[in-house]
Amino acid sequence: MSSTRSFLLLALLAVGYMLYSAWEQDYGPKPAVSTEASTAAGGSANPAASSSSKDVPSAASAANAPSAPGAADAGKEPSAQTISVATDVLRVEISTLGGSLVRADLLAYPIDPKDKTKPVRLLDDGPAHYFVAQTGLVSGSGAAPSHKASFNAEKTSYELAAGSDKIEVPLTWTDASGISVRKVYVFSRGSYLIETREEVANAGTAAWTGNEYRQLQRTAPPAQSGGLFAVYNPEAYAFVGAAWYAQGKFNKLVFAKFAESTLSKTEVAGGWVAMLQHYFFAAFIPVAGEVDQYSTGTADGRYLIYAMSPAQTVAPNATGTFATRLYVGPKLQSDLASVAPGLELTADYGILTFIAQPMHWVLVQLHKFTGNWGVAIILLVLLLKLALYKPSEAQYRSMAKMKQFQPRLEALKERYGDDKQKLNAAMMELYKKEKINPLGGCLPILIQMPIFFALLWVLQESVELRQAPFFGWIQNLSAPDPLFILPILNGVAMLATQWLSPASPGMDPMQQRMMKFMPVIFAVMFAFAPAGLTLYWTMNGWLSLLQQWVITKRVGAAAATPAKA
Repeated sequence: MSSTRSFLLLALLAVGYMLYSAWEQDYGPKPAVSTEASTAAGGSANPAASSSSKDVPSAASAANAPSAPGAADAGKEPSAQTISVATDVLRVEISTLGGSLVRADLLAYPIDPKDKTKPVRLLDDGPAHYFVAQTGLVSGSGAAPSHKASFNAEKTSYELAAGSDKIEVPLTWTDASGISVRKVYVFSRGSYLIETREEVANAGTAAWTGNEYRQLQRTAPPAQSGGLFAVYNPEAYAFVGAAWYAQGKFNKLVFAKFAESTLSKTEVAGGWVAMLQHYFFAAFIPVAGEVDQYSTGTADGRYLIYAMSPAQTVAPNATGTFATRLYVGPKLQSDLASVAPGLELTADYGILTFIAQPMHWVLVQLHKFTGNWGVAIILLVLLLKLALYKPSEAQYRSMAKMKQFQPRLEALKERYGDDKQKLNAAMMELYKKEKINPLGGCLPILIQMPIFFALLWVLQESVELRQAPFFGWIQNLSAPDPLFILPILNGVAMLATQWLSPASPGMDPMQQRMMKFMPVIFAVMFAFAPAGLTLYWTMNGWLSLLQQWVITKRVGAAAATPAKA
């Protein structure tokens, strides 16, 4: 198998997979969003329309989980003000309506690397990109504030002061029955993890029993523009949807499959629920060991995933606390593993995770050593070439011998003409006599395929490489090479590889002409690929070329006499 054909196979598989993913995103089945789905997911369509509604499900146990707010609630929410909170990494707005997080800007991640003043907005209560994080209480024995209850705020603005490590943002709610709730958000310096707690104080005469629910609610993102080279836009095919971790397993659910979801009042200990998108996500992470019930639902054109805490009973003149954590930020795998088990899996590499995660770890270590992600990619290619040196050497030795005996193969082709059976038998006899393995080049390619696809997803999914500069003309490894230098270098490497590689005896003139156009086709393909991926493929091509050239020279020098037909 020639190197050029191998490159073609790898690239076509990669592009084919991305085209399929993009097609699924654009034309896959869409769910019928309705309140019936919400009801099936866990209860009535509107369990918490008011703080003391008789329709609120009983909180005697977590089996009565709330479901999504229904379409009947649209436009009926009371007016609310927002509280702004600024840390060194987050700018958040909290609504007094339910104390919900309705906006979150990630200050270290600009939308455009040329304009640092406009960061990525992950949470947003605007209709086009609706995505909010909400908590609320339900009770069957007394009043409880849902995510639609009106809270009071002490201040409308908080900012992390120099020398301070934390900000506490309290909101309060009080009912005439004597139940009061203090909802507190705690933000820490340098952290995307927000601690939350709801302190229930019972000044009444009867015990209060209730649960806390935590839910992430969002709309599907606007469809990405199509086009042939949209396959190189990760936003077009990256996973967007709900995810949860339960019983040591990472699970995900695309929006198109919400109506078919079986996640309904599922008891989970030590897990979490999340909404994912490319590079970033939000997740509610319960207290370790807490047994919650997870559900999904749809309502009013929105998708929800939520968790219901165990019930707590608060005696008269006592206080009870519901605590959880909310992560709003990037998929930084090195940090997420220490936040909660399985949280690093939100950087989803699919079935190749077992290869991609170690590869990502190596890439991170190389970056710590070099301080440059482009240089780290080059060093990673060198390490992979060293690891695959022996199988690659066997491949190139086989190819060098094939080229050395090319005149004899052509002579056999002329002798037997169109008699394919006799030609193949004669070729097999020649291979056996000269100890040539015609399939010797296939094993290295089979080994490299999963590595290539794993690295493809590492480069596409790793937020660390987002907008990372290399040097000179490449200031964004997640965008195409602006001067097309790397794609051209890749095409040159392929041309030189073709010159060194033996032509297949059975290849007709049309196939030979097609193979000659492959370097141009590849150069055009990689002109639209992220520069990080093109850098990897170009370096891999030139190092493979160097290795093939050296081995071809050695095989030629070792030949005692010229091969005769």
